[in-house]
Amino acid sequence: MRHLIDFGDLTRQEWEQLYARVSQIIDDPQAVIDVCRGKVSANLFYEPSTRTNFSFQTAMLRLGGQVFGFADPKSSSVSKGETLKDTIRMVSGYADVVVMRTPWEGAAKAASLYSCVPVVNAGDGGHMHPTQTMADLTTITRLRGKVDDLCIGLCGDLKYGRTVHSLIKALAKFDNIKFFLISPRELAVPDYIRSFMREHNMWFSEVTGLEAVIPQLDVLYMTRIQQERFVDPLEYQRNKGVYVLTRRKLENAKPDMLVLHPLPRVDEISLDVDDDPRAAYFQQARFGMFARMALLEHLAHQPRNDHPDAVEIGTKPVCCNPHCITQTQQYLPPLVKKIGGVDCCAFCDAPLR
Repeated sequence: MRHLIDFGDLTRQEWEQLYARVSQIIDDPQAVIDVCRGKVSANLFYEPSTRTNFSFQTAMLRLGGQVFGFADPKSSSVSKGETLKDTIRMVSGYADVVVMRTPWEGAAKAASLYSCVPVVNAGDGGHMHPTQTMADLTTITRLRGKVDDLCIGLCGDLKYGRTVHSLIKALAKFDNIKFFLISPRELAVPDYIRSFMREHNMWFSEVTGLEAVIPQLDVLYMTRIQQERFVDPLEYQRNKGVYVLTRRKLENAKPDMLVLHPLPRVDEISLDVDDDPRAAYFQQARFGMFARMALLEHLAHQPRNDHPDAVEIGTKPVCCNPHCITQTQQYLPPLVKKIGGVDCCAFCDAPLR
């Protein structure tokens, strides 16, 4: 059974086939209004979401399917102490696809071990967000014609920014991509992402200033400094508002540079940028809906597996990452994988000590 836990699960050929379907849907959305009639999506949102939740709901409804789920875990049996395993086994008995957003890194991977239907990772803590990456690649391809041979600036919170992590892993599949990683030192990309980039011979330069590199960029991907991810409030106070893109700063950018943002924004893009033709973040949100339509169509028609393989029962977490799903769901098996030759947790990708 295919799940979408990490964009790295897809080959470039698979993405291009999926994008071809996305493009067809964008050009003629009326042609797919019944392709998921009789199909049901379970949307389990354990943390707040506007765009991703609404986008997945709208995507399934536009395909003729139905949606159920929750946007607050307090309204579910999670508040009574139900394990993730039991929630997934129960919900996947009702649905044809499960869409999950959680604050726990690796939760979607854990869910896929017990689900009878495909699981889609709609964001797991500060780890990954593969369907946002589908929105990003769709936007770049539609507006620039291709993804190869680009210079991309990723700006803001690169430590906790799951959209950034997913995009980096996706762009390893393309040719001649150069990255400027623009962040305060405290919010630089995590070690496992840096190891991944080196392992895949990806060109990157880590810098702290935006204005010096903006003339070189084909795409500028702004991100929010995410207050909800910080353990230390002082760390957030030190870093909030450090990068603000204004119309004046765009004067030094290429005339065809794209400005992307996964949204919501706070103060990192000023309102005077919205009317600049290079500002593509609202188009990006709409393209994300079409990308999710193509994904749901593909996954909801997979055959069910009502007898998933038996999974080893763990006794204690192997991973020391306090945000990893294994910290709260200790029955999970001790899964390990290699990243850059280093043993890492197969749920959250954190190096194992």
